[in-house]
Amino acid sequence: MQYKDYYSILGINKNASQNDIKKAYRKLAKKYHPDANPGNKQAEEKFKDISEAYEVLSDPEKRKKYDNFGSEFHFQNGYDFDPSQFGFGNNVKYEFRTGGSRNYSDFFNMFFGDSGFDFDDFFGHTKFKKRGVNFAYDGEDVEAEIEITPEEGFKGVEKRVVLRGGSGEKSITFKIPRGVKDGEKIRFQGQGEPGVNGGKRGDLYLVVRFKSDGRFLLEGNDLNMTLDIMPWDAALGSEVPVNTIDGRILVKIPAGIQTDSKIRVAGKGYIDRKGRRGDLYIRIRIVNPNVISHEVRELYEKLRMISRSKAMYKENGGMG
Repeated sequence: MQYKDYYSILGINKNASQNDIKKAYRKLAKKYHPDANPGNKQAEEKFKDISEAYEVLSDPEKRKKYDNFGSEFHFQNGYDFDPSQFGFGNNVKYEFRTGGSRNYSDFFNMFFGDSGFDFDDFFGHTKFKKRGVNFAYDGEDVEAEIEITPEEGFKGVEKRVVLRGGSGEKSITFKIPRGVKDGEKIRFQGQGEPGVNGGKRGDLYLVVRFKSDGRFLLEGNDLNMTLDIMPWDAALGSEVPVNTIDGRILVKIPAGIQTDSKIRVAGKGYIDRKGRRGDLYIRIRIVNPNVISHEVRELYEKLRMISRSKAMYKENGGMG
């Protein structure tokens, strides 16, 4: 039989108020109602689970009994367990009950249906205590994020993380493979939460995320970067050295280029696991020198005078 995590089904935490429960139910019921999803079997099953969860959690007495069971064993949603291990004999029958448009699962009927079973007996030193139940279940998986630069992902890099738990700290050194993708998960078997009563440990999953505040911005297999150039290089054109992700190259700047123009360098982008490379896109940003010498200032002033003279000439219709 599968355990139903009613809190997870409604998308709320275990401390949710009755008002929170009602709001969550109304929102999900509207989304998955059969009338809004004609012929959609998945939506229909989702609606059944939502209705069942609301019936239990909206009733304070049912919610209390359900919480007692959940806190005792920490089952996860969908976890299969054998009811006979908890004092339920094979002679107990659980009928599939319907009420209007609602259908209830075997899990619901076992505890809240018309089976004649007294839920309180489960925790009352009778069936549960006498049978000495020692149910084993696995530990939960743990997920965390690790940030790397596109340069590290391009080359592959060794990283070290420190895990902190009840038994202290433990460090893990591992290799991030070349060509790793943003959002890719690296699995460490048996490094998650410990199991109970002999259950195995869960796994640790590290989700790779690329930093967005570095020199390169990754988009798919393409790389984007910004290149600052001086006004005279922009006006006259030039060749400037550019440090790409795997070496320095000379890039030709066409005369008259403007700020925010992009220059594409084919095959100089990021690389994937199959060795395929994207392109490098260089965004131009025209900047002035931080310190202007006397000679440069004179040239700028001369250029300004020439520009103003030409503007006045055009305003006068070409008449000097």
